Amino acid sequence: MQVLGALAAAAALVAVGSGADATAAARGANTADGGHGTVQVLYCGSLQNFMEHDLGPKFSAATGYQYRGVGGGSTELAHQIKSKVRQADVFVSADPKVNNSLEGTAGGDWVSWYATFGSAPVKIAYNPHSAFADALKTKPWYQVITEPGFRLGRTDPKLDPKGELSVQALQQASRIHKEPGLVSSVEKSSQVFPEQELDGRLQSGQLDAAFYYSNEATEQHLPTVDLGAVKVAAHFTVTVLNRAANPAGATAFVHYLLGDQGRAGLTAHSVTLSAPTVSGNAAAVPAELRSDLPAKTAG
Repeated sequence: MQVLGALAAAAALVAVGSGADATAAARGANTADGGHGTVQVLYCGSLQNFMEHDLGPKFSAATGYQYRGVGGGSTELAHQIKSKVRQADVFVSADPKVNNSLEGTAGGDWVSWYATFGSAPVKIAYNPHSAFADALKTKPWYQVITEPGFRLGRTDPKLDPKGELSVQALQQASRIHKEPGLVSSVEKSSQVFPEQELDGRLQSGQLDAAFYYSNEATEQHLPTVDLGAVKVAAHFTVTVLNRAANPAGATAFVHYLLGDQGRAGLTAHSVTLSAPTVSGNAAAVPAELRSDLPAKTAG
């Protein structure tokens, strides 16, 4: 009888343990399915400080989702999405037209809509210890950057909208200021780096100046030169990618970004806010985001 009692007790313990394991497993599944888990965000590198040290941690604390972000050139990230090198739930770009490359059959049907929420003009940021610092304060920027020995940094226009905007800035300056050789001269003498490396090279003195978005320069406490009559700027967008692994988490992230907390953070990080405007298929916007986005659409 004692042996039978011991066996029965052991069986009960096993059953309880199995039930606990099953409950824990179910709880884990429910956590992932019920609005928790990880939200994967690919974002333009110019918003790295905002994403990693402000929005991401605050979003996680407020919602319970785990934030995981990767920054880089918007165009390069779009290529990685399209080629399935990287998977993500949310895509934040510095150029609206990058989203267009992910639309329709040709783009892999990753994007159906996107919302533009802010901007930042392109400026020349420079190292205050550069031998050309005084010249940048007193002479036209488009003349200083062509002086012998000047080390100008920029990003690859094929991979990063800032690189493309830098070329556009040079083209505008060439026309406005009647400097026909400006673009070819700068393209030959300047150095091209990944967006993530540009700041370190400028701050360490390896570069005299670089094309920056205004929000980046402000955050890094770098002096800048306004481009004057030349007007080019980043226009920041966000979308929930089609076939996102965590669509509920992605929707929650966009809601937080476009809400009061996200907009306050953007302002603190020197992004010029605009009323969120939807481009693409407005009907594809998740119902939970309709209150964050106006009925007015663009394109």
